[in-house]
Amino acid sequence: VQLVESGGGLVQAGGSLRLSCAASISSWRINAVAWYRETPGSQRELVAELNSDGNMNYVDGVKGRFSISRDDGTNTAYLHMNSLKPEDTAVYYCNADMVSYGTQYAEWYWGQGVRVTVSS
Repeated sequence: VQLVESGGGLVQAGGSLRLSCAASISSWRINAVAWYRETPGSQRELVAELNSDGNMNYVDGVKGRFSISRDDGTNTAYLHMNSLKPEDTAVYYCNADMVSYGTQYAEWYWGQGVRVTVSS
């Protein structure tokens, strides 16, 4: 299973971006998903998570600005980012708990990362 991320880029402060994380095969489904971000010299930070029950959690610094969602029909997860700030600049990674429809085997996978740059 591969998770392919897209949607990163350069945006001015106050702008919006939508990151996508698409699973490469339809025989597996997204059971839970999280988005992390990483800046040089810092540990990878959990930004948002959506568990299998539909419960969502966000790190304090993005509450009210970011929204995590998923589309089971397209096997894609999203991170909607509004009111972006320069401190949101990072490489963003999705991390998904993928479950095989056939065997129910589950495993966590990472996307390749996308860069988000917010200019002031």
